[in-house]
Amino acid sequence: MEMTAVPMLAYDTAPPPDLPASGPTGAFWTRGLETICAELGCGLDGLGSVDAARRLERYGSNSDAGPRADGALRAVLRRLLEPLALILLAAGLVSVATGEVVGGAIIVAILGLSVGLDTVQEGHATRAAEALRQAVALKAEVRRDGRFVTVPVEQVVPGDLLRVRAGDIVPADAVVIESDAFTAAEAALTGEPYPVEKRPGLVTAAEPAEASNALFRGAVAQTGEATALVVATGPATMFGAAASALAEAQAPSPFQRDLHAFGLVVARLTIGLVLAVLAFRVVLGRPVLDSLLFAVALAVGLTPELLPMVTTVTLSRGALRMAARKVIVKRLAAIHDLGAMTVLCTDKTGTLTFAEIALARSLDPAGRENARPARLAAVAADLGGDRGSLDAALTNAHPNAGQGWVLSGRRAFDYGRRTGSVLAQGPEGTLLILKGAPEAVVALCTARRAGEWTEPMAPAAHDEALGQVRILAEDGLRSIAVASRVWSGPVRQPGATDEADFVFEGFCAFADPPKPTAAAAIVRLARAGVRLKILSGDDPVMVRRLAGLVGLRAGTVLSGPEVAALGDAALAVRVRKVDAFGRLTPDQKARVVRALQARGAVVGFLGDGINDAPGLAQADVGLSVEGATGVAQAAADMILLASDLEVVADGVEEGRRTFANILKYVRMGASSNFGNMLSMAVASVALPFLPMLPTQILLNNLLYDLSEVGIPFDRVAPSATAQPQVWDMAAVLRFAGVMGPLSSLFDLLTFGALLLVFGASAEEFRTAWFLESMATQILVIFVIRTSGRSWKDHPSAALAGSSLAALAAALALPFSPLGSWFGFQIPDLPILLAIGLITVAYLAAVEAVKPSVVRPRQRAQSRRPGA
Repeated sequence: MEMTAVPMLAYDTAPPPDLPASGPTGAFWTRGLETICAELGCGLDGLGSVDAARRLERYGSNSDAGPRADGALRAVLRRLLEPLALILLAAGLVSVATGEVVGGAIIVAILGLSVGLDTVQEGHATRAAEALRQAVALKAEVRRDGRFVTVPVEQVVPGDLLRVRAGDIVPADAVVIESDAFTAAEAALTGEPYPVEKRPGLVTAAEPAEASNALFRGAVAQTGEATALVVATGPATMFGAAASALAEAQAPSPFQRDLHAFGLVVARLTIGLVLAVLAFRVVLGRPVLDSLLFAVALAVGLTPELLPMVTTVTLSRGALRMAARKVIVKRLAAIHDLGAMTVLCTDKTGTLTFAEIALARSLDPAGRENARPARLAAVAADLGGDRGSLDAALTNAHPNAGQGWVLSGRRAFDYGRRTGSVLAQGPEGTLLILKGAPEAVVALCTARRAGEWTEPMAPAAHDEALGQVRILAEDGLRSIAVASRVWSGPVRQPGATDEADFVFEGFCAFADPPKPTAAAAIVRLARAGVRLKILSGDDPVMVRRLAGLVGLRAGTVLSGPEVAALGDAALAVRVRKVDAFGRLTPDQKARVVRALQARGAVVGFLGDGINDAPGLAQADVGLSVEGATGVAQAAADMILLASDLEVVADGVEEGRRTFANILKYVRMGASSNFGNMLSMAVASVALPFLPMLPTQILLNNLLYDLSEVGIPFDRVAPSATAQPQVWDMAAVLRFAGVMGPLSSLFDLLTFGALLLVFGASAEEFRTAWFLESMATQILVIFVIRTSGRSWKDHPSAALAGSSLAALAAALALPFSPLGSWFGFQIPDLPILLAIGLITVAYLAAVEAVKPSVVRPRQRAQSRRPGA
C-alpha cells in the first residue's frame, strides 16, 4: 500500500547560521509544515551530522532531569533541623555537659537511630525510583546525511526526520509527514484506551488527544509505519513536562507539617516552663547550680524523646503490614497521609478499568442484540485482521469463530477508506466480509439484514443506522459496522471496486469495562470517609459512562477546556460538586488536585500513566501500580502490586491503624509528662528541697519511655479507623490541658499526704513520689490507649509486656541495692498503701473524664473540610 504523504519540500541541508532558541511551543500540530520548518530552521529531508551535533548542544539531551534527591548528609541535616529533633539534641547535649552522661547519651542515641532509620528507608526508595525511570526507547531511527541510521534516543534533536514502526516507542514529539496504516497507543499520555490513527494533514483542535497528525514521546506504535519531523525533545515534550514534576521540590506532606507544628508547641512549652522554674528558684534564693540541673531535668522530662523512634518504628511496621496487603511504601510518612486522605483522585484507564478493550454489544440493524455481526467480524479478524485491540476483542469474544472458514483473499484496512475486507469460504459459502467505520460501511450497503432475510436499505435506513451509532457513543461505546455479500465469480484478492452492494449486518460496540471490584471498593472508601473522583484524559462521554457504572455522580463531567476557562477560586468551588473530569492535560490534573487541597482536603492520586505524573507529585499521597510507566512509579509515594481499588481501601485502613498508635504516644506524653513536670515545677518552688533529684527525673523518664516501646504493635479498635485520621493540634492541646492538670492534682494530693499526714523526710518524699509517679504514668497507658472503656478494649501482648515490665522494674528499684545509688529510701507500709489508693483513684478519674476529652476531637475530625 502506498504511504499517505504530503509533498516533500526542498530545504538546504547545510547548518543554518543561527539556531532558534527553542522549537515550536504549544499546540504545534495546528501549524503548517512550512511554519514549523521555518521555526526549527530545517527542511524535510533530514539533518546533517554537523547540524545535528550543533542542535544537540543547543537544545540539550533528549532526556529528563532526575527527581530531586538529597544526599545522605543533607537528608540527615533536614531531619535534625526539625523543632522536635533540635529540642532532643539540645536536651541530650546539656545533660551530658552537666554530668548526666548516661541520660544524655540515651537521648542522643534514640534520636540518631530514628533519623538513621528514616534516612535509610527513603534512600532505598530514591534508588528504586531512579531504576523505574527507564520508560522510553533506548534507540531511535532518524535520517542523517541522507540515510536512515539508528542513534541513541538521547541524541534525537528538533529538526530530525524520524521513522517509527509497529512496536517502537516514540522517542520525541513530532508532526507526521508520511504514514502507512499507522496507529499509536497513547493511553499512558492521554488516557485514551483505543489506538489512535495518525496521518499527515493540518489539525485545528488544540487538545493533544485530537492531534491526529502528531506523535508524542512515550506513545507506542501499534500498527504500520510513519515518518515524522521532530518538533520537541527532552523536557520540552509532553512526556518531559509531566516528568519534570519529579524534579520540583515538593511541599511538606500533612504528616510532616503536623509533626513540625507539634515540635514547635513542645519547644514553646519546654522553654517557658524551664525559664519560669529557674527564675522562681533563683529569686527565692535556692542554689543556682541545683536549680540549673533541675531545670535541665525538667526539659528532658517534658520532651517526648521517644516520639521520633515510636513514629519511625510504627510507620516501618505499617509498611511491612501494607506490603503483606500488596502495597509497597516508598515514603514512610505517606502511610499517615493515606490514612488522613479525604479525597482520592484516580485515572480511569488501568485503574478503574482493565485498559483492555472488550466487546460490549453485538446489534443487528434494528438495534436488537444479535450475535451474528460480532461472529462475522470475528471471522474476519481471525482470518485476516491486523491483530489490533479491536480485532483481539472480537476473537476473545468468539474464540472459535474462524473454525470451518478458509481465507481466500484479503484487503487490508485502508485508513483512507476506513474499511477492510476479508474473502472467506465456509458454512455460508464464499462471503466478502467488510468491517470498519460505521459511516464508511453503511455508505457501501444497499440492503440490510432482517432476521433470515434481507431488505432494501433506503436513505432513511442509513440515517437510522448512524443514529444508532450516536446512541452507542452517548453510552461511551466505540462502534464498528459489519457488512457482507455473497461472492460471485472466481476467487481472487478483493479490491476497492469489490467493496459495494453489501448487506448491512449490524454493529459491534466496544468498551474498556470497569473492574468487577471497582464499585464495591468505591462504596467501601465512601463509608470510610474517602470520596473518589475520576481525573482522565479520555473523552468526557467515556468518563461519564464509567462514572455511572461504578456508582459515582455522572450528571456533570468537567472537561479540560472548561477547567482551563475557570480561575483558581472558581475551580476550587466546582471541584467539590463534580466527581468526573475528562480530556484533562497533565497540568490540569495537578491543578484539580491543588483546587481540592485549597478547600482543606487531603488528596490522594492513583495513576499509572505519564500524564499522571504531575498529579501524583502534587497530591498529598501518590499511588501508582506495579505495571505503570517508570515516570508514574517514580512520582508515587506507594506502589500497588495489584491495580485494584480494594488494595487502596486496605491501605487506607492500615494507614489509619498506624496513625492511631502514633497518636496514643502523643496522648500518653500529654497526660503523663506534662502533668508530672507541672507538678515538679510547682513543688520545686513551694518545697524547701528538690521534690525529685535530677537523676531520679531522668530515671523516671527513661523507665516510662521503655514502657511504651510496645505501642507500634498495639491493636486498634475499628472505630479508630472508621474515618480519616488527622493530627488535630487543638485536640492534642485540649487533651494535655485536661489530663495534665488532672495528673498534677493527684500529685499534689500525694504531696499533702506525705508532708501533712506522714511527715516524710526529703528522701522518703522523693521515693514515694517516684513510686506514685511511675505507677500512675504507666498504668494510665491502659486507660488512654483507647477511646472506649479500657476493660472492653485490651492491649496487645507487646504493649502489656513492655508496660508491666517497666512498672515492675520501677517498683522494685527502691527496694534493691541500687536504690541507694539513686538517693531512694524505702517508705513505710502506710505510705505504700496510701500511694496505692491514690493511684487507683487517679485511674478511675481518668476513665471518667476521658470521654468528654476524646469525643469532641472525633466530632471536630468528622467536620474536617474536604471536597
